[in-house]
Amino acid sequence: MNLIGTKKTEDERFFQASQWQLIWWKFRKHRLAMIGSAVIIFLYILVLFCEFLSPYLPTSRFRRYLYAPPQKLHFVHPEQGFRLRPFVYDLERKIDESSARRYFVEDRDKIFDVRFFVHGEPYKFWGLFPTDVHLWGVENDGPFFLMGTDRLGRDLFTRVMYGARISLSIGLVGIAITFTLGLLLGGLSGYLGGVVDTVVQRAIDLLISIPHLPLWMALAAALPRDWPPLRIYFGIVILLSIIGWTGLARVVRGKLLSLRDEDFVIAARLAGSSDMRIIVRHLLPSFFSYIIVQLTLSVPNMILGETSLSFLGLGLQPPVVSWGVLLQDAQDVGSIAHYSWLLIPCFFVILTVLAFNFMGDGLRDAADPYVR
Repeated sequence: MNLIGTKKTEDERFFQASQWQLIWWKFRKHRLAMIGSAVIIFLYILVLFCEFLSPYLPTSRFRRYLYAPPQKLHFVHPEQGFRLRPFVYDLERKIDESSARRYFVEDRDKIFDVRFFVHGEPYKFWGLFPTDVHLWGVENDGPFFLMGTDRLGRDLFTRVMYGARISLSIGLVGIAITFTLGLLLGGLSGYLGGVVDTVVQRAIDLLISIPHLPLWMALAAALPRDWPPLRIYFGIVILLSIIGWTGLARVVRGKLLSLRDEDFVIAARLAGSSDMRIIVRHLLPSFFSYIIVQLTLSVPNMILGETSLSFLGLGLQPPVVSWGVLLQDAQDVGSIAHYSWLLIPCFFVILTVLAFNFMGDGLRDAADPYVR
């Protein structure tokens, strides 16, 4: 009897639930999607607090530690035993006599305690509040390189944190432009038809027929080299958005072609609603769940586009820090062979793309009205 009552209660909740409740109930059952969502939230939290979380500034150089390897955190001291406070050893540079290559070894005679809320290099939090407090670091100007340093002796962990702000935000800003163009042009093409439909579809055919990488290279090369970094940033966003709206516009057009003769559309037209109001208030919300899924799956494409352009030297340029700019140092096979930690930004790109794809797959399954 209790089982029957419980089953009846679950059925009532299911049939009385809103569309968003149904999507959430199905989405949280998708484990990979939940993990991907948690990773994305964590990355964007890092972006918001990257100045505070980084022990140094992205432009700070340590001339004694060029190409220093990642340091290990230690909890056990040979003489003092186990310590609750982690520490790192100093790094001593040596030269290999056979190959004349410089390398680093730990100097066990010098240790530096890792402390929290350390006063270090001054910065402006969010560009507004001046402070010099960092979440962690070492005192007495000791080295603290969790991910090593680059060829100029800059801390790679700090630069990855600052680079995340550019690479992750370019996806969100680019998607805002892409979806505005895709929904607007695709909606007008599918609803109005005729000459508007022909012009929009031929423009889409032209953009799709051009190979993306040469088109990116040509558009990026058209940007003046003397532009300030912020202007180049928005230029890259606009270039990626010009290419990215075509697929969404095609899908929106097909959806509107199948819905524009439905009864609720005819009723809205007879009530005196304008074409734009019918598209925005009645047609687009009818498949809004699909739009959200496409949004989450398109963000990693934007991130990969910026990374590819910057890696090739056609996108953002130093002193701007992004994951693509950081990977420019990994173009030389010899450098990768000796300094493999230069590829660490690549793992952040892979992690972000996988997380967005997992979340998009979960949303796609949750938004399917035929799957309970």
